[in-house]
Amino acid sequence: MLMSWPDGLGTDLHLDGRARDLLTPATPATSGAASGHAADPVVVAAATLHAVTGRERDIQTIEADPEPPGLHELVGCRAGGGLRGIIAEHLGEEIEGGTPLYLLLDDLAGATLIAGFTFFKWQDEYPEIKQRYQSAPPRINTNICSGFQEGSGALNPDGTLKGVSENTPPAPPLADPDDPVGWHELGDHPAIAMRRARRIDVWTDTDAVTINVDAMFRDTCWIPDGTETVLHEYRIFATAEAGSGTLTTAEAVPLVLPYVECPEAAPNAARLVGTTLTTLRSQVLEQLKNADCCTHLNDALRALAEVPVLATSL
Repeated sequence: MLMSWPDGLGTDLHLDGRARDLLTPATPATSGAASGHAADPVVVAAATLHAVTGRERDIQTIEADPEPPGLHELVGCRAGGGLRGIIAEHLGEEIEGGTPLYLLLDDLAGATLIAGFTFFKWQDEYPEIKQRYQSAPPRINTNICSGFQEGSGALNPDGTLKGVSENTPPAPPLADPDDPVGWHELGDHPAIAMRRARRIDVWTDTDAVTINVDAMFRDTCWIPDGTETVLHEYRIFATAEAGSGTLTTAEAVPLVLPYVECPEAAPNAARLVGTTLTTLRSQVLEQLKNADCCTHLNDALRALAEVPVLATSL
């Protein structure tokens, strides 16, 4: 999901998303190749999304391919947490099918929330950005997440933020030159932009009893010298019973996070063990909240609800 302002600072936010389900099948022994040798990958499902939101995160235009009935009911809605209920009301088939488009639609809330971070990195280039942030009213953040738990080094005694994190290392490339189809086309980006990238790899053991998951979640932005830098990144490893879809293990590995206390939420992913995968979009929000949660960890874990859809293709 690319977040940008093509019309310049202070204008509407454009969100351009692309998602796909890619199956790497095993080559049948009858093909003449060795049994178990990887065949050419096949795109099982794919979607693109383009949306424009205003300063209040209100959706002004939205387009998708494929474009399901009910999509334009989202125009005029605010892209916050309440948007997910509206998506459920008008686009239930996308949710039920666990489609790539649904993953993109669900990300509108998170993407519009974090997009403005990139401007912090451009304050020296654009004094008006610094002036806008300095004039913004202070916000109390205590216990909204693990990074802002009471006593956090990121907060002042009154709960306001001490300063914007500088823990944004350069981003290693997503694409592997030895695996050209491993990522879909990422496309170009304007100088001021953010990107959210996800990967969810799913495979089964030879006896097809266990579903294995290796997933990643990364938010990045570009700084004035052109370097892509990481703001949030997690790696998630999980297993589930193939028959029931019950989560049997869950481990979250924090790789890059803004503040010292942020990684303290990661061990809480294990609380979800015993949960059915298909219920994760609601169960994560119920079980991981306030100082026990990390917004970005929650987003990464919630997306595992579609793992059974991927497993079906296996």
